[in-house]
Amino acid sequence: MRIIDHQQVELWINSLQQDLRDLLGDELQHCAMIGIHSGGVRLGKILHESLGLELPFGQLNISFYRDDFSHIGLHPVVGASDIPFEVDGRKIILVDDVIGTGRTIRAAMNEIFDYGRPAGIVLATLLDRQGRELPIRPDVLGHSLELEKEQHIKLVTEDLTFRILDAGESAE
Repeated sequence: MRIIDHQQVELWINSLQQDLRDLLGDELQHCAMIGIHSGGVRLGKILHESLGLELPFGQLNISFYRDDFSHIGLHPVVGASDIPFEVDGRKIILVDDVIGTGRTIRAAMNEIFDYGRPAGIVLATLLDRQGRELPIRPDVLGHSLELEKEQHIKLVTEDLTFRILDAGESAE
């Protein structure tokens, strides 16, 4: 197991904050932010607070929107989605910790559209692990890292570190 420490992750978060400010400018304060359970929620809350966004923070649990149940199985539900603002006509900043195949982001966008039709979605991702299966790319990105296909990466939300695991390894 390889660990990416808290200090490095903080640098990537700072980069995301600045890139969001640069990309959205004055429009940033009118955007809503939604994090994807679970790492995207932790990261999104940090970004939401540091950017001083006025609208409340939203959370998505995309468990029932995934298209790969037959491959990964049904995992325990981490909680209901909570979108405490009107989605219609609003620019949304969608936050996730890691992007790989793009399937999680596709599922999240499907759920967002069930709440309404946003004016646009900006994707902010802390880490790109490569291996895209769908044509989905982050608008702002903390860092890109190439991993072997059998390796996995997990954000440990308690201490904001990443664990890179080889096949069969546990994050514990």
